[in-house]
Formats: sequence, structure tokens, C-alpha cells
Amino acid sequence: MIFDFFDKKKKAVIAMAHIGAMPGSPLYDADGGMEKLVSDVLSDIEKLQDGGVDAIMFGNENDRPYLLKASTESVAAMTNIVAAVKPVLKVPFGVNYLWDPTASVAIAAAVGASFVREIFTGVFASDMGVWAPDCATPLRMRRNLGCDNLKLLFNINAEFAHSLDLRPIGLRAKSAVFSSLADAILVSGPITGQPADGSQLREAVEAIEGAVPVFANTGVNIDNVDDVMSVASGCIIGTHFKVDGNTWNPVDASRVKRFMDKVDGLR
Repeated sequence: MIFDFFDKKKKAVIAMAHIGAMPGSPLYDADGGMEKLVSDVLSDIEKLQDGGVDAIMFGNENDRPYLLKASTESVAAMTNIVAAVKPVLKVPFGVNYLWDPTASVAIAAAVGASFVREIFTGVFASDMGVWAPDCATPLRMRRNLGCDNLKLLFNINAEFAHSLDLRPIGLRAKSAVFSSLADAILVSGPITGQPADGSQLREAVEAIEGAVPVFANTGVNIDNVDDVMSVASGCIIGTHFKVDGNTWNPVDASRVKRFMDKVDGLR
């Protein structure tokens, strides 16, 4: 599968497949076990693909509270789950282990993903404490594993956190491309499911000057997608596709279909 929707002629929709809480995390369902985690993700994938999304990204949003350094058991579990569902995928897919960029790249390499989303750069005051990601290590891992085609999507203003970098977001976006080799820039709202600031999204797009795609990373819905797609290269969407618009619910097939029908009319 080719990660071809960076084509500027197409506004891409990357849909989230949220994996349930995995072994070792507080909310893990030991009774359901790994079998339930796989079956739940398969159900969401079917609805997302039938609805017409362009790509799917697997994330461990349910592993609250989040780790800044992945645990061995959760990396093994996430790798196992994505590998188990891969045969049914008809669209490009990516992974995001919250919040460890090196673990994310390792999982992506193991399962043959097309892209990774993470916080690769910056310093943040966050719910998880002071957050200072290491960008150099995962990029060197990508090179050493021979995964040069793996696209790295840089989320430059993290959810659940406040940037301690006082540079304007446009400068941070441009710097991430120049110094850290970002393949795409993502602009987020303050928390999962909340929209990115429209002025920040536009500032990042203008600063990048078309060097790489810029995506809205959170809070996109059927009511604001027109405005988002008029500025951004696409969006990553999870919460709006869920039953009742609740992040922790299963995917609602009718929501996906309505949203994608509207997006198809915009591109």
C-alpha cells in the first residue's frame, strides 16, 4: 500500500482505530483478554472502511494514564493486535503509541505500517509531567531498520499539555521540517476531541509553504470540516466517528458514512 494521499489534490481523512486498554494498563479487561481487543478493533475497521476513509491509524488511547516510555508488555500487545487485523485492511495504515515515538516507530516497522503519528519535538508541561521527546533516536531507528518510506507525522502542539516553547506555532512547524525532517505537521486542540485553533492551523500551513502536508489532528467534525479542509491537507478523526461522539465508544457506521459523503463533496 502506498501512502499516496499526501497528494495535494486530495484532502485525506485518516480515521482512528482505538485499541482497548492493553495488558498492564489500569483499564485492561483481563476477562476479555487479547481476543476481545482484536475483535473490537476488527469491528471498528469494518465500519471505517465501509464508510470510505482514506487510511486508518491504530492508537492506544485507552491506556490511561499515559506513559512517556512504553512498557514491554504493551508494545508486544499492540504489535500483536495490529498484526492480527492487518489481513483485513484495504487502506494504508499507521500506528501511534502514546506517547513514545521510538516505540511507535518500532511497532510500525514490525507490522509494516505506512506512517507514524507522535510528539517528536518540543518540551511540554503535561498531565504526564515534563515531556521532552527525543526525535533523533526514532529517526535513526527508521533508517537503521530500512524503513525510509515510513512517514513520520509530527504533532507539534500536544494534547493534555502546554508547550514550554514560546516560539509562534508557525516557526515551530517550519523548524520541525527543517531540523527534524518531519514528513507532515499536525496541529491539535488542547485535548482529544477538541478542535485545533483555526488561526494556528492556518499559521502552520502558511509557514510550511507547501513543503509538507499539514493536518488538523483533533476535533474535526461534520460541522467544521468545510473550514478545516479549506486550509489543511486533511484531518485525523476519531471522536466524531464514535457512537454519540464519545471517544471511548465503538465506531458508528452512520456517522462515518455521513462525514465521508460530505468530505467527498469537498474534494
